[in-house]
Amino acid sequence: MKKGYTLIEILVAVSIFTVIISIPTGFLVGSLRAQLKILASQKLLDQTSYLMEYMSRALRMAQKDTSGTCVTPGEENNYKNYEKIGSTGIRFKNYKGECQEFFLDENQRKLKESIDNGAYIPLTSDDLEIVLFKIGSDASWDQGDQDQPKVTLFLDIKGGRGRDEKLRPEIKIQTTISQRNLDVPY
Repeated sequence: MKKGYTLIEILVAVSIFTVIISIPTGFLVGSLRAQLKILASQKLLDQTSYLMEYMSRALRMAQKDTSGTCVTPGEENNYKNYEKIGSTGIRFKNYKGECQEFFLDENQRKLKESIDNGAYIPLTSDDLEIVLFKIGSDASWDQGDQDQPKVTLFLDIKGGRGRDEKLRPEIKIQTTISQRNLDVPY
């Protein structure tokens, strides 16, 4: 008489093998997803850090616009918070005396920069999506007081544009920048 395995024995063995293999496979898939999210988070933090440092340095080094050619004619403000169709931004006179602005392009969800009304240069990569960009105005922007001008920036940024929503890291950041040049009358 020939001895062999019955169909039930083979099905039981395959089922046990499947359960044993699915546990490490699930762990591996979960680890790969976690690694993708961590890498996307690192990329988001790197780019956000650069963006905030770049904007902070420019805003810190802003000059008074006593002529009103950049900010607002007839007013002596340090910064101009503006909203126009499709963007929210801030305009100021940079340390070179040029009119510089940072603004959110609502259509592309990118932060952009313009110097002396020149070309609009994106400050954020295609991988980032700016969910929110707000500028907190301060009464000290006016030259009529002795307070240092301060700008508060609010940013909500998501990384990994085009990816699964669960794998997209998000960061909300707020910073206040004080102008380096003393705000004293001439």
